[in-house]
Amino acid sequence: MLALAYKEFLGNSPLWFKNITLLFLVVCLPLKLIVGTTVLGWMFIAMFILTLAMALKCYPLQSGGLIAIAILALGLTTPDTVWHEIQQNLPVLALLIFMVSFIYFMKPLLSFVFARIIVGVHNKVALSILFSFMAAFLSAFLDALTVTAVLIAVFVALYGVYEKIHSIQGTDYNQDNIPDSQEMGEETLEDFRSFIRSLVMHGAVGTALGGVTTMVGEPQNLLIAEKMGWEFMQFVEVMAHVTVPAVIAGLLTCVLLELSGKFGYGKKLDPVVRDILTAYVAEEDAKRTPREVYGLWVQGICGVLLIIGLGLHLMEVGLIGLCLLVVVTGLTGINEEHQIGHAFEESLPFVSLLCIFFVVVGMIHDLHLFTPVITWVLTLPMDVQPGAFFLANGILSAISDNVFVATVYINEVKNAFDAGDITRAHFETLAVSINTGTNLPSVATPNGQAAFLFLLTSALAPIIRLGYGRMVYMALPYTIVLTVVGYLFQ
Repeated sequence: MLALAYKEFLGNSPLWFKNITLLFLVVCLPLKLIVGTTVLGWMFIAMFILTLAMALKCYPLQSGGLIAIAILALGLTTPDTVWHEIQQNLPVLALLIFMVSFIYFMKPLLSFVFARIIVGVHNKVALSILFSFMAAFLSAFLDALTVTAVLIAVFVALYGVYEKIHSIQGTDYNQDNIPDSQEMGEETLEDFRSFIRSLVMHGAVGTALGGVTTMVGEPQNLLIAEKMGWEFMQFVEVMAHVTVPAVIAGLLTCVLLELSGKFGYGKKLDPVVRDILTAYVAEEDAKRTPREVYGLWVQGICGVLLIIGLGLHLMEVGLIGLCLLVVVTGLTGINEEHQIGHAFEESLPFVSLLCIFFVVVGMIHDLHLFTPVITWVLTLPMDVQPGAFFLANGILSAISDNVFVATVYINEVKNAFDAGDITRAHFETLAVSINTGTNLPSVATPNGQAAFLFLLTSALAPIIRLGYGRMVYMALPYTIVLTVVGYLFQ
């Protein structure tokens, strides 16, 4: 029975990973007695990061969940703390559940628009800049997770087009429009995957570039703005001396990566694949029924309502997604439970994983693992503190949760301000450092950006071979550039 349980648990993972996982969990209780809770806490963080790194081999919910259960069993955090973290992040969870599900019903429109962009824009550099800029612009006014969900939906649909056409070669499907089957081998498929990987990574980094600029771009921005009493335009203005150079540097990095072809970028869309997509777009246009045209109009109107609703902050983002989900399904005749249920399949596994992640965050909070870093930074000279806060926030956000890191730091700094230890001007300077630190260097790993983690665990990652290590590698040039620019402009 135990052997069968071992085989089924992490069954698709490499043997060494299973052995390390089980060995660590077996010895963690003696380790708690020997090395203490602080060292054990950091070991659990490292182990959790390893489960994320193995996401393509085994979805992290089970492996990470076992670690979370061990953390609770050892008393490194409490269920009350975990529940508090979940309550604090309820807007993010509602966003994932309802907004991502709403985006599912927008796939026809998204495929309609983005397929034309990809087919119509032949210059890869221009296409990459367009994707990065669009992601940044949308993330500045919407939410990075929503924009990432759009990118995932688009590229899954486009990859599905390629696979569909590829699989029916040799049949009677419009043979005149399909390239010769000998041209569509594994190399062409891998090139197409590389093409999608580069665009989706440009877009994912773009969400971070845009997300740092406004108070609605990322959850921690709202938190910091609330503590500081900043309005929307005031937040933009105060952050601009760091965010504007960062956005420019990020877009320039996008251009250089595409021109150089380094770090997995630069792959152009194969003419064979372009012909497939062009033929598919033309055929879809020809056979589109009035009902489907009506559906596109409904989805377009819902897209406009989404922008208005989010721009005016009429209600929580998740509630906006739920309202629009009702509207788009009601007006397009989708009224069966199983049809609607498919929309939630993409988001709910990640929601479950995020709740597991909050156990780790709760452990960090209860064990005060980051407190020594904060205390040390506040002892530095005043003129050195902004850069030190930026780097400290960036490093901790890359291995933890940037919302949690921002919460801890801004509260500590506010306590120092309330105690009269720092001036209001210095308080604002440190708030800028905290915001930019949690947003820019955190692109280094999927841990630091919820949008990156969502991408890593999405249906798109396996089909384009985008694993944890490859994401870190492809994000590395952006990490270096954004960290250097962010530090210099503090």
